[in-house]
Amino acid sequence: MSAATALVPPVALHRLRDETLDPGQLASYNLYLTAGPAGLRLGVADVRRNKFVVLEDYAPTTASSLAGQLQALASQHDLVGQTGWNHVRLAVQNRFFTQLPAPLFRPGDEEPYLRLHHAPDLQHETVQHYQHASLDLVSVFAAEKNLADWFRRIYPQGRLLHQTSALLEGVVHQSEQGGARRIYLSIGHLELTILAVRDKRPEFCNVFPFSTPEDLIYYTILVMQELQLNPDQDSVVVWGDLMHDSELFTILRKYIRHIRFGNRPFDLGYSYRLNDVFEYRFFELYALHLCE
Repeated sequence: MSAATALVPPVALHRLRDETLDPGQLASYNLYLTAGPAGLRLGVADVRRNKFVVLEDYAPTTASSLAGQLQALASQHDLVGQTGWNHVRLAVQNRFFTQLPAPLFRPGDEEPYLRLHHAPDLQHETVQHYQHASLDLVSVFAAEKNLADWFRRIYPQGRLLHQTSALLEGVVHQSEQGGARRIYLSIGHLELTILAVRDKRPEFCNVFPFSTPEDLIYYTILVMQELQLNPDQDSVVVWGDLMHDSELFTILRKYIRHIRFGNRPFDLGYSYRLNDVFEYRFFELYALHLCE
């Protein structure tokens, strides 16, 4: 890949900004980024008002790595790559992760933990961890090495984590104390994340590849059966990159009686500019505001 190719800026699918955003006062804002097969997404939250004021979505560049895409975006963007933010968090999206109880985690053993599920290529990948302090849980995951290196160089105090950690924090935040076990779906580009939570405690989390609507419903029903849930009786909440009339939602609705789209994370504010997109989209990006 040539340097010229790597610096071709990704194409914006959504670029929504509140007029109150002040790029000259970055210390008043948090910057949130996600990077994965669906491309790059960024959000900016006003810390004082606890409110999202920016949402941007960029299509993936097939000829470039995630690091190349992010560097290309930073080369022509007025916010990405700039320093002085209050907090910066980047979530990577892939299937290379595992979660374990915090008492069993030993810093320095990230690679052996992950090797039970994924053999990282240490020339091109780095193994990281993120601790969910309130859940007594640790997520161990692989990330593109060049992406992690760029992020650490530009934002040495930033936090790198896996997209399932953002999903988990967001779901636990708005699930019910003492509630029954419930299934949550997050549908991305040819990847389905299934999360089960009961009484604000995670019981299951995994990412499945899919290429057809039949794959999607197969994995969903399989997990429900393994958890002794009934598609005719138990409710399912779904977020992600799909439409109300899409084949994906149609097949979910066909086999699951009580299914609904999820909301944005509760207790946060959102600029009216963000009303241009459905509330069930970009949940993990918003939920980065709930991570530590």
